[in-house]
Amino acid sequence: MQSNYAKQGKTAAIVAYITIIGTIIAYFMNQDDKNQFANFHIRQALGINISFYLLGALISIFDSWAISSAFYIFIFVLWVFGLLKAIQEEQKLIPILGSHFQKWFNFIK
Repeated sequence: MQSNYAKQGKTAAIVAYITIIGTIIAYFMNQDDKNQFANFHIRQALGINISFYLLGALISIFDSWAISSAFYIFIFVLWVFGLLKAIQEEQKLIPILGSHFQKWFNFIK
């Protein structure tokens, strides 16, 4: 577990992983405090949600259940990983894409 700032941002960090609506709510929850732990997880959750919608649209072109299933399993694993790290009060990047999400969404501060 990390310092007290992780505990203060934990609620917003967890809410961020509850669909895109949760990410938006978490963003506004964190506007007053500007907690870095919450910001980290909001960026990760936003990246997962955007990846889900963009890649989902791309994958829908293919008519293969194997490709679609692999995509949904991949996104689900990323989502569970991020949610568990928020619950455990850890700032660990999501595998493969996490560092990109931190760069791309660095406007969330």
